[in-house]
Amino acid sequence: MKNARAAVVVGVFVAAIATAFACTDISGSSTAVLSIQFDSLPVPAVVIGDSLRDTTGAVVHPVVKAFNFNGDQIDQAPVWFQSPDSGITVDSATGIIVGDSLRASPARVIATVGQLQALQNIDVTLRPDLIQLSALDTLEYSILDSTKNISAPLQVKLTHGVAPNDSTVKSWIVSFQIVYQSNPQLGDLRNDGDRPSVIDTTDASGIAGRKIRLHSLFLSSATAVDSIVVNATARYHGVPVSGSPVRLVLLLKPAS
Repeated sequence: MKNARAAVVVGVFVAAIATAFACTDISGSSTAVLSIQFDSLPVPAVVIGDSLRDTTGAVVHPVVKAFNFNGDQIDQAPVWFQSPDSGITVDSATGIIVGDSLRASPARVIATVGQLQALQNIDVTLRPDLIQLSALDTLEYSILDSTKNISAPLQVKLTHGVAPNDSTVKSWIVSFQIVYQSNPQLGDLRNDGDRPSVIDTTDASGIAGRKIRLHSLFLSSATAVDSIVVNATARYHGVPVSGSPVRLVLLLKPAS
């Protein structure tokens, strides 16, 4: 995926920690909050007019954990949510996020426990209505030089509305799956860093894609012409978006 999200663990600023110590006798209280952790959100974007949902379609309730001086989790520590940014509204008690307008940059969701704060970012995007083919590739492979045996991205485009008045959908998860190859070990899906990866997030132009790394040892011969077939799927409310799955075919042939 393009956009990786790590959990934010906060004992955040020295001043905040100092305040937490000043307000609470941590030496004997297992309920005094020393640090908080705001878990990463399961998806990168919320749709305008909808609540933030995971890939199954369930509404996301942000998860914040509080820890005492022993590193033990404190159950039911009161959490207050807010956002200083336009584009979303956040329920202060539940943390449920609703998209209300597009913005160029991600909006911040801030969780507060006592004197400590942590944040996660969320993009705001349009409802995904259609996924379709954007780019295919032919891989001219080499038996001797494995650096040549990775394809250009097989790409799809995710849009909102109907052409010609459609708009691109950014920051949306697309999953990729190899559904045919002549040998199960012939190829695998890769990201731009040549690491195994089966999901991508659409960019600002609505494009998502994955490359294929060919393992030429598993070709039937040194001059074989073959293909690998990939399906690409996007979901909204847990249901495949129209056009899913998109069938992407990578043609394999020996370099001339």
